[in-house]
Amino acid sequence: MGMIYQNLQTVRAQIDAACTDCGRNPTEVCLLAVSKTWGLDAVREAYSAGQRQFGENYVQEGVDKIAQLASTGELAEAVWHMIGPVQSNKTRDVAAHFAWVHSIDRLKTAQRLSQQRPPGMAPLQVCIQVNIDNGANKSGVAPGAAAAALASEVAALPHMVLRGIMVIPEPTTDLIAARAAFAWARTLFEQIKQVHTACDTLSMGMSADMAAAVQCGSTMVRVGSAIFGQRGAKSS
Repeated sequence: MGMIYQNLQTVRAQIDAACTDCGRNPTEVCLLAVSKTWGLDAVREAYSAGQRQFGENYVQEGVDKIAQLASTGELAEAVWHMIGPVQSNKTRDVAAHFAWVHSIDRLKTAQRLSQQRPPGMAPLQVCIQVNIDNGANKSGVAPGAAAAALASEVAALPHMVLRGIMVIPEPTTDLIAARAAFAWARTLFEQIKQVHTACDTLSMGMSADMAAAVQCGSTMVRVGSAIFGQRGAKSS
């Protein structure tokens, strides 16, 4: 078996262990393989190892991968998530190619995605991105009332389904600080879920902090380097 297969087994075992530590069922946590900057051969290897959920940060790179695979009929069960910023001039491509968008942080973006979702496609599954620790250089709506208001506005739009929130806390080696950010995200998620009962996704945790995120309630971890290795050059 190749490196990606072995890495996936390791990551899944780490998720299982984190769930065991906090009394959760591992089936409650979805593993999203972040394939940005990696070519189709890496995606194919992960898919052959049983991975089905894939995340992309760059719109054009993701669209190119999805279109190429569709043209050959490969990886038919792959589910594609846009987890990076979505600029206004890219919403049509995102709406036409992705199943999920995690990075909605303003109503205008959601409205464009809703309007541009092609007829006949399933509703777009979306999360609002929350700047959970108010990082100065990060995208995301402010936590609290602003996040709750955006969630309600997005939930009212047609052709999309509000599934939850995504957070990317500032990187830190301080485990207490990391857990505090994750705990605040969990609290916000539960508050939004009380109003929007279809919400079931708390997208948080990456390669370096996925165990802590799972123990704090994450339902979807976004893992790249722990699966694919160190990043390659951005392909587009």
